Amino acid sequence: MTAEADVAGTDEVPADQLTVVPVRHPGRWVAVVGIAVLIAMVVSSLIRNSNWKWDYVRGYFTFSTIVHGILITLELTLFAMALGIALGIILAVMRLSENPIVSGAAWFYTWFFRGTPVLVQLIFWVNLAALYPNLSLGIPFGPTFVTGDTNSVIPILLAATLGLGLNEGAYMSEIVRAGILSVDHGQTEAAQALGMGRLLIMRRVVLPQAMRVIIPPTGNEVISMLKTTSLVAFIGVADLLGAAKDIYGNNFLIVPLLVVASLWYLIMTSVLTVIQYYIERYYARGSVRALPPTPLQRIRARMIGAGDQSRAM
Repeated sequence: MTAEADVAGTDEVPADQLTVVPVRHPGRWVAVVGIAVLIAMVVSSLIRNSNWKWDYVRGYFTFSTIVHGILITLELTLFAMALGIALGIILAVMRLSENPIVSGAAWFYTWFFRGTPVLVQLIFWVNLAALYPNLSLGIPFGPTFVTGDTNSVIPILLAATLGLGLNEGAYMSEIVRAGILSVDHGQTEAAQALGMGRLLIMRRVVLPQAMRVIIPPTGNEVISMLKTTSLVAFIGVADLLGAAKDIYGNNFLIVPLLVVASLWYLIMTSVLTVIQYYIERYYARGSVRALPPTPLQRIRARMIGAGDQSRAM
């Protein structure tokens, strides 16, 4: 009898009688042990090292000066991002213009504000009075209607907002431009065939579709802006970090106050991350057949799955 006949004549082993040997991953266990040791070392340091001064951290966590600094941080983030997004849309449309002067001006703006540090721009705006002691409104090379002191017209908080917002506009312009270019040109041609104007096409056809590409990096820019506002502490604005600096400048509790500021930044960025997730999920409608489950839906599904397994056992 041939070997082929022997093979054909043998009965197959039932699946329930097969011995399943799980694949071993020793590298994973080594990584788990290493991470567990590192976590234990960090937790031990946080608990046993008295130099952290956790009592002072708890005491200053909701201090009135810190809370006021948080409000200033949120205000700067809101207004700077609003200015940056508005400028980004305008500059992106200008960059895509067929007019070389218009597109060149937008390119120069982006090149300049992305090429200089934001801290330098903030310091420049705060010291604008050294260059222009007075600001006036009137006809160029003609009569002046209104004149005012520069420091009065642009107070320090407005100077910080302008510095952050104008810088953000350069980055947002590239994000918006990428989103616009991601929309198929056939959409624009179809809208033009219906008699729609350029601005109407941009507002009703292109931008709604481009939002799926624009939203994720914009959310990252908002979170980045929240942290970038800490630079205004170096120009005298009492934001969250500025408030912490003012306090530890008097009591020399540098580490506890920096921990307080860091914890608040973590809380605010975590909230913004959750908001960004739901906004991205909203704009994902129509691009995917099934929306990704929310964190609560995932937890509920795991709890239901665990319950089904326990009943099966």
